[in-house]
Amino acid sequence: MGSPRAGQTLVKRGEVVEAHRATSSGWRLHGRCRGMTYIIKRKDRFYVVAYDGLDPLTGRERRRWHAAGTERSDAESIATRLASSRPSRPDRRASLLLGGFITQTWLPRKRTHVRATTAHRYGWIVEHYVLPRLGDVALRSLRSDHLDDLYEHLLARGGRDSQPLAPKTVHEAHLVVRNALELAVHRQLVDRNVALAVHSPRRRGGGTTVARVWTAQELATFLAFAQDQRLYPALHLTAHTGMRRGEVTGLKWADFDANAKRISICRTIQSLAGRPVEFGAKTRTSRRCVDLDDTTVELLQRWRRTLKRDRLPHSADDWMFCNTTGRFLNPESISQLFVRTQRRSGLPRIRFHDLRHTHASLLVANGVPIKVVTERLGHAHPAFTMHTYQHLLPGMSAEAATRFADLVAAAPVDVYRPRRREQPGQPACAPSGR
Repeated sequence: MGSPRAGQTLVKRGEVVEAHRATSSGWRLHGRCRGMTYIIKRKDRFYVVAYDGLDPLTGRERRRWHAAGTERSDAESIATRLASSRPSRPDRRASLLLGGFITQTWLPRKRTHVRATTAHRYGWIVEHYVLPRLGDVALRSLRSDHLDDLYEHLLARGGRDSQPLAPKTVHEAHLVVRNALELAVHRQLVDRNVALAVHSPRRRGGGTTVARVWTAQELATFLAFAQDQRLYPALHLTAHTGMRRGEVTGLKWADFDANAKRISICRTIQSLAGRPVEFGAKTRTSRRCVDLDDTTVELLQRWRRTLKRDRLPHSADDWMFCNTTGRFLNPESISQLFVRTQRRSGLPRIRFHDLRHTHASLLVANGVPIKVVTERLGHAHPAFTMHTYQHLLPGMSAEAATRFADLVAAAPVDVYRPRRREQPGQPACAPSGR
């Protein structure tokens, strides 16, 4: 299915061109030959090939094959009709589809600028949310109402089993489409970015969603149910430090200092398409040290002795939490363990990541300074921590109001007479009658 060879017949702009013009090395079809139609004979059948030039996205040549039967005259008629029906200077932008542009141009470009986990997330959003409804829409035909319909569909039944998607997820899909169209405008494939005229679904939703957390009693109940699990130390460490899932699975024994009662976080393990991949810490502030309580330190020491007893890797450069074969733990495994234990305990349903929110919420609600909570969680700024857990602060504010009132009430009162204001025209001191 390559270029025409010697002995073939070419038709260009309705005119038959003998194939002896092609060289032995093959006919080179350049951009100026776009619109060429030629005939190829294979065995006893003829085929008409319409050459569409180079794909502006991939740079590959594009051809469409048409079966013409066993008569050359029929093939020449088809070739002439195809050549005459095509515009002399077709607009290459008209044939570009949104799906092809995103998957073949925008996504490969993004993979060179963002983390692999972020690129994987973009690909997931495009494949499951954007392509099914807008993949076949031409770039130049895309309108704002297309995007409005997409977001309404996702908000209503775009999730698994036709469940509604969270506004935050729909907002992420909006950002993907908007950024892809910005690239299309920059490359002059479209004249304007229609996504700029569409309001963000997250702003429509009326505020952010408050994370679901457990009380201290519920957390203690969960940990009691999980104690018989092999990887209970990982669940215990997550609950008592607020570490992210990838941070827990990315720990090595060299990161644990039993004497200082401290653990260092400098890497993560993320799941990409079901496969665990090692990365550095998520952000600069994610590289941090977290202080541990005595119980957690003793638990980790016992866990290391268990690995030694089972003849599994337990040296300084080995993974702190490994599977039964001694390899690093897939992050999905610890999430699945959490879900199974949660169902067995009968507690309110939360996500594994909500253990992190539970840790922070309990600290904030019990008066631990926001700055300390920020450092334990690895947030970039205390303002972010304050914004995330501000729903816990009204009770603390009421307590502060009571303390202030008590402070003022207990203060000693110095009673004194204010000086009488002098009337105009009167002396400062009244003359004595004596």
